[in-house]
Amino acid sequence: MNQRSFGLGLLFLMMLVWSGCDSGEYGKETKPEPKAESTTMSPAEAPSMAETPQVEGALMAMAGVAGAAENEEGVNHFQQGHWDVAQEHFSKAIAANADLPEAHYNLALALDKLGNHGDATNHFKKALKLAPADPLIAGSQILQAHVGG
Repeated sequence: MNQRSFGLGLLFLMMLVWSGCDSGEYGKETKPEPKAESTTMSPAEAPSMAETPQVEGALMAMAGVAGAAENEEGVNHFQQGHWDVAQEHFSKAIAANADLPEAHYNLALALDKLGNHGDATNHFKKALKLAPADPLIAGSQILQAHVGG
């Protein structure tokens, strides 16, 4: 694979990932910015992992824990953009295990995608209360935007 193909592939992947991100501007209509023409970067010019924006997605729960199977099914639907179906599975995971922080976090993400920000905030707060030391939850930018951290 040559550098140009690698650079174009990386740019395509980054565009796909970024296109699903929330802006944090809840309730405001946003217009996409025009995409820049692609250029090939040498490895030295490529951004480091620390500079690369992190995309937040649904979290898997530890296998074997009550509610983990429903949570996993919800994650699969969330990744496909089926927010309403994901919401149902995350709710079932919480019904099976009310103390499953990943399910609360994931339900909050799905609710956010569906525009239900009040309930999303409540579930983000519950996830943070259940797992305050989990860096994927406590360090989440979307969680912090909702809970005001």
